[in-house]
Amino acid sequence: MATDLAKIAAERGIKYFLISYVDLFGGLRAKLVPASAIGPMQRDGAGFAGFATWLDMSPADPDLFAVPDPDSLIQLPWKPEIGWLASDLVMDGKPVAQAPRTVLKTQLAAADGYTMKTGVECEYFLISADGTQISDAADNAVKPCYDQSALMRRYEVIREICDAMLSLGWGAYQNDHEDANGQFEMNWNYDDALKTADRHVFFKFMVRSIAEKHGLRATFMPKPFIDLTGSGCHIHVSLWKGETNAFSDPQGELGLSALGYSFIGGLIHNADALCAITNPTVNSYKRINAPRTVSGATWAPNTVTYTGNNRTHMIRIPDAGRFEFRLADGAANPYLLPAAVLAAGMDGIRNTRDPGKRLDINMYTDGHKVRGAKKLPLNLLDALRALDKSTVLRTALGAPLIDGFLKLKTQEWNDYSRHLTQWERTNTLDI
Repeated sequence: MATDLAKIAAERGIKYFLISYVDLFGGLRAKLVPASAIGPMQRDGAGFAGFATWLDMSPADPDLFAVPDPDSLIQLPWKPEIGWLASDLVMDGKPVAQAPRTVLKTQLAAADGYTMKTGVECEYFLISADGTQISDAADNAVKPCYDQSALMRRYEVIREICDAMLSLGWGAYQNDHEDANGQFEMNWNYDDALKTADRHVFFKFMVRSIAEKHGLRATFMPKPFIDLTGSGCHIHVSLWKGETNAFSDPQGELGLSALGYSFIGGLIHNADALCAITNPTVNSYKRINAPRTVSGATWAPNTVTYTGNNRTHMIRIPDAGRFEFRLADGAANPYLLPAAVLAAGMDGIRNTRDPGKRLDINMYTDGHKVRGAKKLPLNLLDALRALDKSTVLRTALGAPLIDGFLKLKTQEWNDYSRHLTQWERTNTLDI
């Protein structure tokens, strides 16, 4: 083993390791392992019962082992005696085909020699511990975005999270109050897609943990309050060959290469199926198909279009050599999000898919005038049906992942459909 975790534990004062993995629903699972036992765990993995988490397994399946990736080690800034490790799942000595981190690694290895680099914008709300309201009653402006006073009233939480990212070397560079009351965002540097995904997983865990320290609760739920802007997870994407950005072309329109436009064409071609993975919950569709919010805009797309530096479209090209995919929300699985985006984009490159005409209109006011643009699914069931029909994503991501995801998410939809809401009683009791 090139990296000896037991030796690192002794050098850094780590007493325990969290050996963790993410299931199909994006849930972070872990075992807490004393440093004295990390040697065998590093070699063989920590054992789990696969059926106990959302991985489409049965109680009859053999033990599931989470083999930690030592390169992913993060020492908890707020509790440095604990080291966190992302893991790869193994069963019967073979990688688990539907494990999200494995799916991403497989996609990255099959990207025709390109390296995918990503950056994510993880919006979240700071809410009361019981989850019923935003945590700051004074945060009630109609246009709260970038509100300095509201930001500084949560300074202690924001500072601790940002200090943690700085200490970890992520290159954190700004923090702001977002468009909804109680909503925040923190930005750090882009990097190779696997590293960004591991950091994305840890960021959500870190934000929740630090919020709890301060008596608050952090949520990445896409639309926790119906009248407020939802939480997106915009992903910035570029492909590289060595040190060369393959999406950059000074002669290309908006500084984007033909390869970059073909990648965008793949996203547009596969958008309805992608939606099941980028927007994976019932609640997700209350964000992307929402009416105007208190602030005056949803900041979420509802149509499959792309543009230049214009935030009313699904895809935005803010500057040369990259684009921003604005569809995904806070519930997106940190590993499946880039894996699905890469799969769709590579389909675009391999088939030279034309993204069509760039639209520079305001989609929130003039979108109804656009002819021929696809609309995004109206609900999770429509998205799941589109994913089920997608040969592109099934071939790229693998039948075990697609079949398991569809099975479990369809069960979730059925559970939701059996739920009787107060709206139904109010509007149909007397019919």
